[in-house]
Amino acid sequence: MALVMTMGALHAGHAALIRDARRHAASVVVSIFVNPLQFGPAEDFDRYPRTLDTDLDLCSAEGADVVFAPTADEVYPAGEPMIRVDPGSLARTHEGALRPDLYPGILTVVTKFFHIVQPDVAVFGEKDAQQLALVRRMVADLNFPVRIVGVPTVREPNGLAMSSRNTYLSASERVTAQSLSRALYAAQRHPDTVKDALAAATEVLEAAGLLDPPLHLRSLTIMDPETFAPVPDEFRGNAVMGVIARVGETHLIDHLSFVIGA
Repeated sequence: MALVMTMGALHAGHAALIRDARRHAASVVVSIFVNPLQFGPAEDFDRYPRTLDTDLDLCSAEGADVVFAPTADEVYPAGEPMIRVDPGSLARTHEGALRPDLYPGILTVVTKFFHIVQPDVAVFGEKDAQQLALVRRMVADLNFPVRIVGVPTVREPNGLAMSSRNTYLSASERVTAQSLSRALYAAQRHPDTVKDALAAATEVLEAAGLLDPPLHLRSLTIMDPETFAPVPDEFRGNAVMGVIARVGETHLIDHLSFVIGA
């Protein structure tokens, strides 16, 4: 059995996850749950898009066998749990540094759903690269009998990574948001050194900061794909670049893997 964990507001990226899950297991369970534990007090939990009817249609069209869509009271019957999964140093960099509630909340609900569903395989998207790395490490460190599969990011024709939060964006904000993927691909085209890659991406993002509306950069980092620690200037080898930004009121992320010094 394969599990695809989502927070709903499903799109083509989720459809790709469901299709890939089918390659790895005879049956596919899709979970739909907006997890309150991973949202900070000033974040968008209340307005996060909830589109269960259309989500069910997409799951049916993609051949999911079961949709697991519990309420918060069912997942956390005693309220917020006193004990949560501590993700350790891997979650203290990049997005974890900006959103301290994010990864303890994610790993706690992943643990609960692994226990409830008992999957053999769990499928996650590579757009949330730090989340994928954390889940893989948790499974290895805590001996979960689950194989973790990463699926490449699905992008809109303009390059913008598919995200449920894209529904927040106005037409002009979508134009600005395209700069995230453009910056990552600019870095990929200049992989000789860490400085070269960062300079190429920064040039794109600085130009986006002058658009209307502007892009507000929160993090641009080249990291070790295992530890998510920033790499030193002399680094050579496999790396992942992550960009975190805000366009209007919308928090967006994107990641791209490439080889430095190739």
